[in-house]
Amino acid sequence: MLESAAALVSEHADLEQQLADPAVFGDQDLVRRLNKRYAALGPTVAAYHAWHAATDDLAAAREMAKEDAEFAAEVPSLEATLEAAEDKLRRLLVPRDPDDDRDVILEVKAGEGGEESALFAGDLLRMYLRYAELRGWKTELIDATESDLGGYKDVRMAVKAKGTPQPGEAPWARLKYEGGVHRVQRVPVTESQGRIHTSAAGVLVMPEAEEVEVVIHENDLKIDVYRSSGPGGQSVNTTDSAVRITHLPTGTVVSCQNEKSQLQNKESAMRVLRARLHQLAQDAADAEASAARRSQIRTVDRSERIRTYNYPENRLSDHRTGFKSYNLDTVLDGELDAVVQSAVDADEAARMAAVAEASSGSGS
Repeated sequence: MLESAAALVSEHADLEQQLADPAVFGDQDLVRRLNKRYAALGPTVAAYHAWHAATDDLAAAREMAKEDAEFAAEVPSLEATLEAAEDKLRRLLVPRDPDDDRDVILEVKAGEGGEESALFAGDLLRMYLRYAELRGWKTELIDATESDLGGYKDVRMAVKAKGTPQPGEAPWARLKYEGGVHRVQRVPVTESQGRIHTSAAGVLVMPEAEEVEVVIHENDLKIDVYRSSGPGGQSVNTTDSAVRITHLPTGTVVSCQNEKSQLQNKESAMRVLRARLHQLAQDAADAEASAARRSQIRTVDRSERIRTYNYPENRLSDHRTGFKSYNLDTVLDGELDAVVQSAVDADEAARMAAVAEASSGSGS
């Protein structure tokens, strides 16, 4: 642990020197990358210095305790301080998801349940919009297909942090656990007999990728244009402004129709396509990696049924972590942090266990 922490402290100092060099600021992309890495290492460096100070304090107290009873009385407290500092440093040294500081593109799709599922998809979208607002993130609706009763057959939005977020506080670090099947139990507005129905909506969360990170060749794309459909403004059903892009090597298909112009819809579709291809590449890398590496973002399977929203009992249940609460109304109003934190904690515990297992295996 000490060796890996010392290496990061050295890297942090080197980054500080680079950022103090005026010549570096001629390349703003480089400055952005250096600043992002510098900020990411900050908490680990601070924890390392705190651990080092606690180690020195305890050693000094034990030495002085041989001659002074007052110092002997301080030893138990200093031991507890050192243990807490060591635990914090160990947690920060566990390998992190490299995408944790990214913004995201989030998609909600209606599933089984017809109009009721589409209405639930709308409720989930509102929950994420409110959650983003509470966390000070910016949101941008990219594309949406509305249902007849005001819900969504599918909807995509971008979620962006303002400024440089602290490690673990960026949109991907929090929202990546939301991917999967969300199930709702309630009396639909279309139900005349007052019976409780079960329906579902799917959520897909992807880290947003920049153009320079995902190379897409024009020859690999099949682009179709067509007329927009569904509720909308003057441009709907009047011009061929909607765009469908097929990435031939992977078979990935993305369509956008919300913007008024074909060019705007193409740009939006390309943005989503980049995110999907980045995710495909990450999934492939994880499949080939060790169990310790996979645990970073695969502890929670994002394709499974992850959560149930029970309206009659005002209950929310997360099937992955066992988290359960009876404040469904406030969760749907955006107070999602406690639910998300249960997934973050479960993932961190799994990653720490994987690292400990790998360490014990290499030492045997």
